[in-house]
Amino acid sequence: MAKTLPKTDVVIIGVGWSGGIIAAELTKAGLNVVGLERGKDRKTEDYFMVHDELRYALRYEMMQDLSKETITFRSNEGIRALPMRSYGSFLLGDGLGGSGVHWNGQTYRFLPYDFQIRSKTIEKYGKNKIPAEMTIQDWGITYDELEPYYDKFEQMAGISGEPNPLGGARSNPYPTPPMKKSPALQLFEDAAKRMKLNPYMMPAANLSEGYTNPDGISRAACQYCGYCERFGCEYGAKADPVVTVIPVANKTGKFQIRTHSNVRRILHKGGKATGVMYTDVTTGEDIVQPADIVVVTSYVFNNVRLLLLSELGERYNPETGKGVVGKNYAYQVIKGSAAGFFEKQQFNTYAGAGSLGVTLDDYNGDNFDHSDLKFIHGGAIALSQTGSRPIQNNPVPSGTATWGKEFKAKSLHYAYRTLGVGGQGASMSFKHHFLDLDPTYKDAFGDPLMRVTFDFEEQDRELGVYLAARSAEIMKEMGADHVDYLKEIGPYEIVNYQSTHNTGGVIMGAEPSTSAVNTYCQMWDADNVFVVGASSFPQNAGYNPTATVGALAYRTAEGILKYREKGGLLV
Repeated sequence: MAKTLPKTDVVIIGVGWSGGIIAAELTKAGLNVVGLERGKDRKTEDYFMVHDELRYALRYEMMQDLSKETITFRSNEGIRALPMRSYGSFLLGDGLGGSGVHWNGQTYRFLPYDFQIRSKTIEKYGKNKIPAEMTIQDWGITYDELEPYYDKFEQMAGISGEPNPLGGARSNPYPTPPMKKSPALQLFEDAAKRMKLNPYMMPAANLSEGYTNPDGISRAACQYCGYCERFGCEYGAKADPVVTVIPVANKTGKFQIRTHSNVRRILHKGGKATGVMYTDVTTGEDIVQPADIVVVTSYVFNNVRLLLLSELGERYNPETGKGVVGKNYAYQVIKGSAAGFFEKQQFNTYAGAGSLGVTLDDYNGDNFDHSDLKFIHGGAIALSQTGSRPIQNNPVPSGTATWGKEFKAKSLHYAYRTLGVGGQGASMSFKHHFLDLDPTYKDAFGDPLMRVTFDFEEQDRELGVYLAARSAEIMKEMGADHVDYLKEIGPYEIVNYQSTHNTGGVIMGAEPSTSAVNTYCQMWDADNVFVVGASSFPQNAGYNPTATVGALAYRTAEGILKYREKGGLLV
């Protein structure tokens, strides 16, 4: 029998960006909060002088153990899903701070169009522009309504950047200046400007200078070591929950973190949650934590899976389109890239930072005319200098042998003569892309795994090829002697890494018939349950999701305090 602990005001499931932000805001307001994290503890000292590409980038030190829990995948409902046994298309973070510790730090705001995509698309192009099977929808909230929360996240994290000339209005400038502009970035910017495009420095959670945030947290500037993605930052220069919001919550004395605590069920009765049941993975003991409010802030797949396992909310039925939990899974089209090979110029791309780059939005959102195109939306195009670590980087031009003397010679020749320009395409939701529980495969506790049903559609293929062609045009303008770029996209494959930008499954909206949560990430079916993260996105934009996740977390924290005072569904 499970052991029952004393009741707390709030229990948070997963202590990453969303969980850390909400814990900080609620404890500052005087609430007692328990944070349950199924992974281990983390601190900055863990990464002092640990530039180990093999351990972290290739052996996935900071990722979920797939032998104990994974997902299953199929491209359509007509085939059997199989477990993902090794990492490929995306990486599932584990441990305190979650994916917020090993991210790159690229911190874009979504465009105003993203939040009203269905209504804006129909208004400009008509209903026929949206395919019958595409299930995109407005968020129920506008960019202007979310903007103050974007600003709050940026001020907390110390984001370094400059305004997007094609983005939404800002209430404040970025708190710190843009990062340094390397020769490669300058080359991209100059070429883009000659093409009458609108480049700007990428908004970065890698600090350009020392910074103290509104909570009094001080951090040092980035050293451009090139070890950001899949790594923890030894300087604390990369904003992550462990060095920003979690210390604020801890300082209040009202936050208790329990690591190695795998939450397996949300307990509920009569339309309200009563707490959670979790397993202490160090002892195998099942524990019940009662709480007035339950906040689900784990990764996309885990948020959806926990609701389904707990039988909380109406599960999505792809045949009828009814139900909401598991609906509108979307990803990212990281296919619109171009590689340029230079004979006379050399670049030190081994130095860098996770969000050191120049980007442009001329082909993102609805910033260009889609009348004669077979897709909607688009994506940001950027040249990023994230650090070309030696094991994973040895590009050669197309037509080169993939092994042997020629491959080795050209690998050495182009080691400092290669740049990449890439498009990050939006991913639209479709009726037949969804998440549910696998009927066959189970985790180490005997609970069903999360099953993903997804494939690239004509929308994705057309968008990806379009962005690749635009990327190639910029690369040619930069003066590359040889340019390789994507000319067609086949079926989605789960074996090659693309991005960890999975979204949907517990989507946000204005009506309970088409969404699982309202604009405060509060469940329609259980008003004391809040589900926060990229699982709220009804479809994905042409950017990294973290800034929007952070903004939603701040708005949710505000909503929880309102709920604590008055109760009921928030409006």
